[in-house]
Formats: sequence, C-alpha cells, structure tokens
Amino acid sequence: MIQEPVLALERSRGLARVGFALRDGRAVLTDLAQAGSAKVLLPNVAGAPEAVFLNTSGGLTSGDRLGYSMRLGDGVTATATTQTAERAYLARDGAARIEVVAQVGAGGRLVWLPQETILFEDSRLDRQTEIALAPGASVVLAESVVLGRRAMGEAPRRARLFDRRHVTLAGRPLWIEAQRLDAGVLAMGDRPALLAGNVAFAVVAFCGAGAEAAVDALRALPVPPGVQAAVTGWNGRCIARALAPDGWPLKQWLGRIAARLTVAPLPRTWQMQGLTT
Repeated sequence: MIQEPVLALERSRGLARVGFALRDGRAVLTDLAQAGSAKVLLPNVAGAPEAVFLNTSGGLTSGDRLGYSMRLGDGVTATATTQTAERAYLARDGAARIEVVAQVGAGGRLVWLPQETILFEDSRLDRQTEIALAPGASVVLAESVVLGRRAMGEAPRRARLFDRRHVTLAGRPLWIEAQRLDAGVLAMGDRPALLAGNVAFAVVAFCGAGAEAAVDALRALPVPPGVQAAVTGWNGRCIARALAPDGWPLKQWLGRIAARLTVAPLPRTWQMQGLTT
C-alpha cells in the first residue's frame, strides 16, 4: 500500500535589527538589517528617532520564529513600536516564538511600545523580551494582550501564552517577570485575582534610576471607563498594570501612561488610530 507523504508546512522566519548612535549631538542610524518576514521602517520624525517593526507574514502559528533587535549608543533616546497588532493563530505543532532584544548605552533611553498581541483560539505563543541597560540608561517597556476579537464574538478558551521579560542594569537583574496563560487560567478568568472577567490586559514597566518617582504622576492620570489599573514603584522600577473589557479602552490607558513617561509624542502608528495623549 502506497502511503501519502507527510508534508511539512512552511514556517515563517524573520529577523530585523536597528541601531543608533550619537554623532555631533544627533542620533544617527548605525545599523539596519532585515531578513525573512521581519522588516523595520524608519519614519521621518522630528526629534528622537523612531523605528517601526513589521511582520509581513500576517500572523504567527506553529513553529514560526520572529526576532527584533535594537541597539542604542550612549546618550541616545529612541522609540520603537510595531506597525500593527501581532496575531497568534491556531498552532497544532508547537508554539510560535518571538524574541525581542535591546541594548541601551549609558544615559540612553529606549521606549518599546509595540501594539497589542491578539490571541486566537488554540494559539500557542512563547515570547521573550530582554533589555540590557548600561549605567544611567532607562527603558519604558509595554506589552498588551487581547483575547480574540470582541466585535466578532470571539472568546478564546484554549489560547496559550508564555511571556518572559528580563531587564538588567549594568549586568544585574533589575526587573524579571514571567507570565503564563493557558486553558486552566482562562477557565478561572472571572476570578478577581486573574482576569476578573476581562479580555484585555497590559503591563508598562519604567526601569532605570529614579523610576519610582513617576508613581504619583501615573496614579493621577484619568483611567478610561471599564479599565482597572494600578501602579507601584520601588528601587528604580515603576510598574503599571491594567485590565479592560476590550482592547480599545486598554490602548487609551496605555497611550496616556506612555505619553506621561516619555514626555514626547506617541509613535506615528499610534497617532493614526486617534491616540495622541
């Protein structure tokens, strides 16, 4: 009996890299590379440079790999974001993986403000974010996740996410966090200690010397209706978290937090959605 051959599905691979350094007091591009499904765009903006990463595959599924890398020289301030929401689709044969790596030179600041990640039913996503800060450097790091598309009536119950974030300062751990979401957690999603019935959640971390001083200013910001938010800070860390019944009010909250921490315009891809503060 002749057996049909087992065909391996093609997997997407993407890696994009960008670097900036100070020359005569001005940040200039020093490195730019892209391969596979990952691209990086450099909008013409006033002030600090902005990099926009893009996954041209349209989403992630089993075995896909995506990597973004950033390097800022001493004294450089730059913002990086993504062009659209990242989508994690059904994954039968293992998780998709995203790796975000950044190095920030002495006195520099990176604002990493990607758009939301949308998890669809039976998706599996592993993501690792590693930020290395030199002495005097800082980072504003945001991540937001939305479970399905509310407008389409989607309510994933078997999505899986393993999210790890590592921020080091002068080689020593400053903020390390791991977050796991799976069917067991989603089954208890109405519990106050978990999602409290919400479908969108986010964290914003401001890490660097004196970051804890931002706590009061962030707590004073208005919170969009339906959003539950809290802010804490200690020893060079300021962490803000929020839950929301939908992705849009969560994004409004994120925009306000980011604008307050960076004291600069939001990335252009955010402004195009009507978010300015």
